[in-house]
Amino acid sequence: MNAGVSSSGVAPALPVVPPDLAGQVDLRVLSAIRRIIRSFDLYSRELAAKARITSPQLVCLLAVAERGKTTATIMGREVFLSPSTIVGILDRLEAKGLVRRERDGNDRRVVSVSLTEEGSRLARSAPSPLQDTLTEALRVLPGEEQIKIAESLERVVTLMETHRLDAASTPEVNVAVSPDAEAKQ
Repeated sequence: MNAGVSSSGVAPALPVVPPDLAGQVDLRVLSAIRRIIRSFDLYSRELAAKARITSPQLVCLLAVAERGKTTATIMGREVFLSPSTIVGILDRLEAKGLVRRERDGNDRRVVSVSLTEEGSRLARSAPSPLQDTLTEALRVLPGEEQIKIAESLERVVTLMETHRLDAASTPEVNVAVSPDAEAKQ
């Protein structure tokens, strides 16, 4: 049975936030998101100092390790980073000798990414890209609460992405990309 759904299969009505408190809720959500971002930024700096790799670099390295040979476009979709961010991360990982990029013999526009031996070693021994304190704190929570946290965060992401997609559908902002061009990136 889904969390939040009664045995009759009907979801309970959600409480409505009174208009005079709506701004406070907005600020609480914004503050929480900013604190999360700051925490990840600080951890990424700590990780960079200890392991000489940032959290985004580690996430990309682990994505290549999990998938094997891949492309920047596929990796970007999997780790939710823009193509330009992925290219910058791959430049840094390649400079560190952790990944290699190779052009496809049949289609030179396609560039494959794979781990070097050193990159494979780091992927096997790397610390978690997620703060250990958060990982441990989540583990001690009851499973239902872990699921509620994940669902709430996913809902926030959905709300934010929906707004962005609505803005992108306006003619002034929308930039069409042909399926062929996207597949070859």
